[in-house]
Amino acid sequence: MFIDWYLPGYKAGGPIQSCSNLIAHLGAEYDFSVVTRDTDYCEIVPYPNIKSNEWNIVDGTRVYYFSADALNKTNIQHLLNTENYDTVYMNGIFSFYFSLLPLYLLIGTSKKCIVAARGMLAVNALHIKGIKKQLFLLVSKFTGLFSKVMFHATNESEKLDILKNFKNATVIVAANLPQKNVLESKPIKEKLVGSVKLVNIARVAPEKNLKYALEVLTQVRGKVEFDIYGPVYNPDYWDECKAIIESLPKNIIVNYKGSVESTAVISTLSKYHFMIMSTLGENFGHIILQALSTGCPIIISDNTMWRNLYEQNCGWDISLKNREMYVEVIEKVVAMSDLEYEKMSDAALDYAKKFRSNDNLVVQNRILFK
Repeated sequence: MFIDWYLPGYKAGGPIQSCSNLIAHLGAEYDFSVVTRDTDYCEIVPYPNIKSNEWNIVDGTRVYYFSADALNKTNIQHLLNTENYDTVYMNGIFSFYFSLLPLYLLIGTSKKCIVAARGMLAVNALHIKGIKKQLFLLVSKFTGLFSKVMFHATNESEKLDILKNFKNATVIVAANLPQKNVLESKPIKEKLVGSVKLVNIARVAPEKNLKYALEVLTQVRGKVEFDIYGPVYNPDYWDECKAIIESLPKNIIVNYKGSVESTAVISTLSKYHFMIMSTLGENFGHIILQALSTGCPIIISDNTMWRNLYEQNCGWDISLKNREMYVEVIEKVVAMSDLEYEKMSDAALDYAKKFRSNDNLVVQNRILFK
């Protein structure tokens, strides 16, 4: 398995969670070995307690951590030539060292190659650095780089995105697996009429669309405390967000809390009434399921697989074109009583439990490696 960032890293968010969950669920049936960097996302200092440029054992899994100076074609070729494996699973479409180069080096071999799209072919995702991505896709089609791979899509919508860009591709749909052995519990947190505590946990980058949520808050009446967690990936974008924060009315309090380690995400979410996430697109959204698992209802865009939330009484999925609805919903949760909130919180936890208990999710992912 090739992936840019892996455990003990956490700042890259979803892909790390997706891969570690996959290994946790299927590790008893298949031997996984992971190839990754020796630093976390946006970091230059290697992880403590790991050995770079050799195999380590992390949670029972072999992990090879490349240092920046050793990450090159020669060393990746050496790994591919000397390791014993049947399948190579690559995360993402555009990573040079962890998708494109391994795929190129495997041309002409009998190894099975699986490429997880990870939402990178969604329309909104392709708009970011759009010219470069479109040029790359044209070149890849011309060279046939992806012609013999199996694509992993996490839902039918992503399958359509893949087929739109690679017309004759083989695509297997297998939903991302939930985190294993999560303690699903609903902490007691009082909800006072006239105030609400909101949280957002995501990297600060245009595709996560934090700026939109902040702009919505400029129009909200009532007391709102909004805490933001996540690494700043795009400093210029963060400057734009900070400018909005500084202009917010006194009834809106926003705090930036920095990054939160993956082991502390559940306990962090449990402190808040609602999670808000106006994302431009998620192929899964592990943080959404984690929020629901703590009885924390969600206010998200309709650019994820988590839909019809209002009918389930566990949140709202709202079009980004309907800014007025975001304002209306936030003012509604501000005015919500403790009794009303308890019902929503219970529904959120039930929704998460139902999703996690779906054994078919493991069956779908097992098919990838058969």
